[in-house]
Amino acid sequence: MTGAPGWSSRDIDYTKPSVARVYDYYLGGSHNFESDRLFGEQALKAMPHLPTILRDNRAFLRRVVRHLTAAGVDQFLDLGSGIPTVGNVHEVAQEVNPQARIVYVDHDPVAIAHSHSLLDGNGRATAISADIRNPRQVVADAVATGLLDLDRPVAVLLIAVLHFVHDHDDPAGIIAGYVDRVAPGSHVAISHARADGQAALRDAAKVYDQDTSPNSMRLRTAAEVQELFGDLTMVPPGVVLLPRWHPEQGDDPDEKAADVPDDYPGLAGLARRD
Repeated sequence: MTGAPGWSSRDIDYTKPSVARVYDYYLGGSHNFESDRLFGEQALKAMPHLPTILRDNRAFLRRVVRHLTAAGVDQFLDLGSGIPTVGNVHEVAQEVNPQARIVYVDHDPVAIAHSHSLLDGNGRATAISADIRNPRQVVADAVATGLLDLDRPVAVLLIAVLHFVHDHDDPAGIIAGYVDRVAPGSHVAISHARADGQAALRDAAKVYDQDTSPNSMRLRTAAEVQELFGDLTMVPPGVVLLPRWHPEQGDDPDEKAADVPDDYPGLAGLARRD
């Protein structure tokens, strides 16, 4: 893409890849640039089935939002939300509960611009531009939209984003910063790239460690992901391989689990603040 499309912004540097836009490219989206596609192709050479893993990740997002909505949670803070694709949080939650309210958070201008376009006319969902590593500011900005009531439970979603947050940024402390600001009954959902999974993922992660990378990756083990939840109460089955977290209704859980290789590269879990 050489010219600026109508949905773009003057603030966008078309020459540098972006995590959100590369993710969009993996999923077959159209909101990405040549730099994103070239970068994505490097990662796909290392891990050709990466788009399948990312679709599994989106499926986990849908399942966890349905689970939370069915449990009565009607407020969602989606951190590092990226570029909206089919099966967004507001679509899933509002299908179950039309009164559900959602605040998307990202720092990529394309993600925010496209979110605003998609959410036009939806008074119960919006997107804000912010750095998720600053819980105090993010929560303040989210509350300022009028869509979050911190006296009631909030679902904090960290879907495929924490592997871009390194130890020196204190990811567990960041999560605690959100948990401390939401009411009892709130939940935290995490999906994360796995350190001790398929070797192909580690090869793909090396692509993200290059100087041209949108962001380097910090892969984590199941034990390390578990630590990110701190003192929260885990919702069964705890931290598990992505497809093994509450398979779709109608699936045979035992059959589904058997289809997932033990070295599957993605982890997921949900926990509650009591």
